Order: sequence, then C-alpha cells, then structure tokens
Amino acid sequence: MSTEPGYQSPAVTVTAALPSSADEAVLIVPVVSADDDAEASAAGATVAATTPALPAEAVAEIEAALRAVGAKGGSEQVNRLVVASLPVASVLTVGLGKPRDSWPADTVRKAAGSAARALNGTATVISGLGGLPGDGVLAAGVEGLLLGAYRFTAFRSDKTAPKEPGLGAVRVLSTAADAEEQVARGTDIAAAVATARDFVNTPPSHLFPAEFAERARALGEAAGLEVEVLDEQQLAEAGFGGVVGVGKGSSRPPRLVRLTHHGSRLLDRPDGAKKVALVGKGITFDTGGISIKPAASMHHMTSDMGGAAAVIATVSLAARRGLPIDVTATVPMAENMPSSTAQRPGDVLTQYGGITVEVLNTDAEGRLILADAIVRACEDNPDYLIETSTLTGAQTVALGARIPGVMGSDEFRDRVAAISQNVGENGWAMPLPDELKEDLKSTVADLANVSGQRFAGMLVAGVYLREFVADGVDWVHIDVAGPAYNSGGAWGYTGKGGTGVPTRTMFAVLEDIVANG
Repeated sequence: MSTEPGYQSPAVTVTAALPSSADEAVLIVPVVSADDDAEASAAGATVAATTPALPAEAVAEIEAALRAVGAKGGSEQVNRLVVASLPVASVLTVGLGKPRDSWPADTVRKAAGSAARALNGTATVISGLGGLPGDGVLAAGVEGLLLGAYRFTAFRSDKTAPKEPGLGAVRVLSTAADAEEQVARGTDIAAAVATARDFVNTPPSHLFPAEFAERARALGEAAGLEVEVLDEQQLAEAGFGGVVGVGKGSSRPPRLVRLTHHGSRLLDRPDGAKKVALVGKGITFDTGGISIKPAASMHHMTSDMGGAAAVIATVSLAARRGLPIDVTATVPMAENMPSSTAQRPGDVLTQYGGITVEVLNTDAEGRLILADAIVRACEDNPDYLIETSTLTGAQTVALGARIPGVMGSDEFRDRVAAISQNVGENGWAMPLPDELKEDLKSTVADLANVSGQRFAGMLVAGVYLREFVADGVDWVHIDVAGPAYNSGGAWGYTGKGGTGVPTRTMFAVLEDIVANG
C-alpha cells in the first residue's frame, strides 16, 4: 500500500470523429432542457450541438431514450443509455440546463465532473463536451473530467481500494485548431489542483512539517524551481518568532519553504517582468494548542495546510506552463499542539521583522506564521502579494462552505475576486475596516493576535495581516477555511475531502498579471 501522494492523470487525447469501433468506451453526450417548462414536459432533453455532430439516427435514438426515462436535461443530470447505432458500449448524457449560444466554462466543468463521477472505473471515455461553443470550454471540460474522477486511495488496503480507480483513458471529440493546446492546459491545471488535494488529504501522521517540506522540495525541483528550506534552528536564528512560537508545542519542528519560478528569464527584457509573491498557511495539524479546540470535527484540521498546498501547486503550475513572470512562494509549516513546551495564552513573541505580539489565543496561530512569511516575502520587493489560508471559522459563518473571502488592497482585491468568480471558485470581496485595528491593541505588546470582540472575525484576521504587508505592495488575503475542504457530499467536479481551492484562482491571477500587468 503506497502512502505517497502522487496523482496520475489518465492519458487525454484529441480525436476529430468517433472511432469506427470502441466497444469498451462510454461516450459522454451533453444535453439541454427545452426553453420553457411546457416544452420541457413535452419534449424532454435534447442533444446539444457538438463538433463533430453525431449522426442524426443516433441523436434521435438518444432523445427517444431520454423521453422514455423522463430526463429533462437539468444541470448535471446524468443518464446512462445504450444506443445501438453508435460504436460504443454505452452513452452517458449529462445535462447543461437551458440552451445557450455560448457556454460558461464552469458550467461545462461541472457537467464534466458529474459525468466523471458517474463513470469512475471506466476504461475509456470519449467526451462530446469539446465541441460546445464558448471560451475555454474544451480545457474546462478536460479539467472537470479529471477532477471529477479524482480519488485519494493512498491509504486504502487491497480490501477497500477500488479495483479500477478513476478513468482509464480520455478521448476528446473536437476539430478546433487549438484543441491539443486546450487539452494540455486543462490537463496541467487539473494535475495541479489534484496535487493540492493530495497534500490536503494526506493525514497528519504522514504529512508533518519536515515531511511536507521535503515533498514540496521534490515537487519544486521536478518543476525546475529554485528551492530553499529553513529548519527550526535556522528559523530561530533568523528571527521567525511566529513560526517558531506556533511549532514549540510539537515534537515535530517547523519549517519554512521558499519556491521560486524565474519566469522573467523567458523574456527578451527580463527587467520588465512583474514579481509576484505567494504565501500559504501550512499548519499540518491544528489542535488549537493550549486554547484547545472541541473534539468534534477536529479531524478536519488535517486540512489546515490547504493554503500552503494551493500555493505550492500554483507556483509549480506556473513553471510547467512557462509563465513569463517571477513567482516566489513562501510557505511556513508548523504543527500546533498542546504540551509542556507549547506557547501559552499571554505569551509575547516577536514576529519576523520586529513587531511584538501578545498571543491571547493560541488557536489564532495561522496569522502568526503568515505574518512572518509575509514580511519575508515583501523583502523581495514584489509587485503583488497573494496570501491564502484556512484562517478563520468566521469565513464559513459569513460566506458558507464554498465562497472564499477576498480582502486586501481595494483594486487588486476586486480584480482577484472577479477572476475567482470567473474560474468557478467564487471568491467574494470583503472590506478591511480601519476601526477593527483598535480591537487588536495589546497592553504589553505592539499587537494582540485576536480581538476582544466576537464579531467580524474574518475581517479582524485580515486587518492583522495587513500590518505586515510592506507599503506599496498590492496584496490580497484569500480565506478558504470552508472552501479548501469539502466535508459534505460530492458535487460537480468536487469530491469529498481536499478541493484544491484556490489553486485555479491564483493561477488565473498570474496569467492576468502577465497579460495586463
């Protein structure tokens, strides 16, 4: 039984037409509902236009079968059919909802994910989603198929492991000139998200700070990144008081990892490239420390390094896709445990850079390690800083389990939130009211790590982090406390466990900076 994460994507190829014989394959066919309820009740679902088109005989056969089972073509509704006129084992129809002239990429991504979840364990899948009209839908369909088929089986014995996990091979029906590039893009993005999911899903018994750092090193070196790892002695000597303080209670000491993609070297004028800093929270397990959490659902705190996982995956993806931009990820890693050596409520520590902090609550530890990392990242003089973390339970209270809170510099915050919504990760812009800083005053230090009020916890954490961002740096903080880990049922291309959010948002922001500065 392997305990190493390592998502292996099925082979994805492009084909212009259905093969003459594919007896073991399942063909995915997108269908739509009628324009109004009256038509829907009469006509049921109809086959959406695809390229290349299905034979008229097959379309009629599919639509007759859908009417027979009462299918309406609603979003993500799936039906398995046998279509005698097609050279495949079966057809899986997946609903897109009401017809459109151009399809949003995330609609196609979700439909593909739902289809993949219905087909897990299938040797060969032929996707008819690639011919739908819309920007980037072919790549989105590939992403959805691969992410919908994702399963984490590293700790399953032969007794419970699926005999045929995931999909075998994927063929995408398309005649688009850029089909190969879109498939490569979708495959690369899905692999990055799956890598982040693997990290989150690996239990803390096997992913502690030193191990996390070594896996990040291996991933970075494989992607051609420059890698630096600081151990506990180096962290203490350099003055990383937040990371050291949070890690004091654990027998497994902290680390700080730096991964750099020198994308400016791909330009004729490297001095013209933008520099972006990424920072991600890497708490490999969070008990709350001395301010210990309730036992119920504490096991979900295996996901408290979701921000770090996404940042590591994003910088590696930037290298794989050859983005002409300099990107450095600064990733603090620690385990927050209660013990005789743990920091106590009331202790004072000195963050990297010199700000002193009274630790009123040891369960507000993420902001302590992030503050160190933010100051270190700003020493590189980045144009932009993107930090993400599973930071506050208040995020789920305010925005629920699927919507990240985006805070920071007003213009950049709104830009990142809009991009996040466009890629289907649904970030929502939130304010950082100046008056909340008053609640972080300490009687003995420069700052307290928590407010004395029970309100606006997500915003208070953002205000705390703002204190450590260098002047002139456009920055955002993305709180993914809920969205990084799905503790409910599967939906779309998102299964239970780690989601990989906000990897796709951060990568899309990097691409937007390349395109628009």
